[in-house]
Amino acid sequence: MSTPERRPVEVVKAINGLEKVVLREIHGSSVEVYLYGAHVTSWKNEHGEELLFVSSKAIFNPPKPIRGGIPICFPQFSNLGPLELHGFARNRLWTFDDEPPPLPPDITNKVFIDLILRPTKEDLKLWPHSFEYRLRITLGPGSDLMLTSRIRNTCPDGKPFTFTFAYHTYFSVSDISEVRVEGLETLDYLDNCQKRERFTEQGDSLTFESEVDRIYLGTPTKIAVMDHEKKRTFLIRKDGLPDAVVWNPWDKKAKAMVDFGDDEYKRMVCVEAAAVEKPITLKPGEEWRGRQQLSAVNKLLDA
Repeated sequence: MSTPERRPVEVVKAINGLEKVVLREIHGSSVEVYLYGAHVTSWKNEHGEELLFVSSKAIFNPPKPIRGGIPICFPQFSNLGPLELHGFARNRLWTFDDEPPPLPPDITNKVFIDLILRPTKEDLKLWPHSFEYRLRITLGPGSDLMLTSRIRNTCPDGKPFTFTFAYHTYFSVSDISEVRVEGLETLDYLDNCQKRERFTEQGDSLTFESEVDRIYLGTPTKIAVMDHEKKRTFLIRKDGLPDAVVWNPWDKKAKAMVDFGDDEYKRMVCVEAAAVEKPITLKPGEEWRGRQQLSAVNKLLDA
């Protein structure tokens, strides 16, 4: 009996009836994206290994955000403004984009979807700025995952707006004590555990022995997350996103979060391509683009 053909892009009903899109690359890698939040919740390599962390206690129930995967923080990162934590893009229903941006010439052999978010009347009461947020999610050969955001000011009143942004990526790791992050040495960072005081990174690489919640400033376009136990390296390549947020809640914060298992901090690390320190300002008609490409290699590489 022949197995049914698996489509490269498929929309399925998932947890609590929420729709998700499954992307499958010809060599076996896959990505799952919930339309709720345009939220990537799974990224598997061609061996079927899960590369992202999603909490076993994650709440797939709007308006709660989903804990894990790649939440999108827009138009506000963290509590840096008047909106709810990390803004509202991660808990809105996105739709398929009927008029997506032009395709790049190298799109062959890649699987992709185009999603769009526009503000509702309720959003405009919270944040009185009209915008179009277009997101292309692309899965390429070698399991590479790319997220390209294009945000345009469509305000009819001629007013600019300002926002902060992050791809809040949760990587799955074997044991946080075996993880190190390279590419951030000698850089300044704002320490959220110490009232956002500014420090300079002194180590050759960043390792984890307690809670870490830092915004690294003026970071390179490539950062490496190395999992020594799994002998795996995640490479983050980014464009238009000068900052990098590194977060692990450790034991006390983990126990305080209802949508996070008490010991799950050992199996995740967030390294987030971001634009935080210098907010982005768009005049009417202007567009900003921020891109993140994730690769996973089953060997230890340097940034």
